[in-house]
Amino acid sequence: MLPDFDAAPERLAPRLLGWTLLVDGVGGLIVETEAYDADDPASHSFGGRTARNAAMFGPPGHAYVYRSYGLHWCLNFVCREAGHGAAVLIRALEPTQGLVRMQQRRGLDNPRLLAAGPGRVAQALGVDDRFDGLPLDRPPFELQPPAGAADIVSGPRIGITKAAERPWRFGIAGSRFLSRPMR
Repeated sequence: MLPDFDAAPERLAPRLLGWTLLVDGVGGLIVETEAYDADDPASHSFGGRTARNAAMFGPPGHAYVYRSYGLHWCLNFVCREAGHGAAVLIRALEPTQGLVRMQQRRGLDNPRLLAAGPGRVAQALGVDDRFDGLPLDRPPFELQPPAGAADIVSGPRIGITKAAERPWRFGIAGSRFLSRPMR
């Protein structure tokens, strides 16, 4: 069973919380997400399809991986119908599997900081541009449904300047693994 990737990003983003995301057996619980849609001025798809954002316009249930500020890779899950240009950014994980590999990739031991932030998530999971456009329903990806319902909070997105006030950042209430505390 997989999440409903045909959903609008602001609906899918909170539903992904509590799912386990593994890449080649390394990962953990999704504890923070952000939604981006085609009519959203903060979205990479807002200006239309380009070589950089092409995967975002692909079929739902695929990865969209991009480089942020020329420094960090970021992992997104494409959603809505193909051609629309919507995705959910995976902002933070609670590491549960493959901690030694994550620690080696990140060069630190603190489990709280291994995947607290989108660039850290991709580095901890070993995700880079080779994963762009890959389907999320087969290796190297594995998604496992949550054991139960999560207590979800939402607030404004962070790290952007356009449409930042939209309450499209979602997190598991009280998680110490969020990239930043929810206001």
